[in-house]
Amino acid sequence: MRQLLTWSALLMALSVIMGAFGAHGLETKISPLALKTYLTGVHYHQLHAIGLAIIALSIREKQIYKIPWSAKFLMLGILLFSGNCYLYAVTGIKIFAIIVPMGGTAFILGWILWAREILKESKLN
Repeated sequence: MRQLLTWSALLMALSVIMGAFGAHGLETKISPLALKTYLTGVHYHQLHAIGLAIIALSIREKQIYKIPWSAKFLMLGILLFSGNCYLYAVTGIKIFAIIVPMGGTAFILGWILWAREILKESKLN
């Protein structure tokens, strides 16, 4: 699962860049509420990039060579949730705020699918 670990590492690097940009580049340019939204996006971005690494490391042990749906949904969540938090905070355009819950749903589905995989594996052992 080298590909998934690579994505996780790149997404973590991007989250640090986004966090630094928010803390140092946006601090005086957007409202405190918008900055809070932006930093929420960074927080969820980081958590779920780490989640991708955990999934990748656990499936690597099982010799699985395809990216599981759980990981795909976490990546989609980062794009939809965090990406739209960033866009909404910077632009104030409401459509971005409307998309954020879809990203949250993708996160939830990703973790539920991962739980299902864990349970399925435990029944095989």
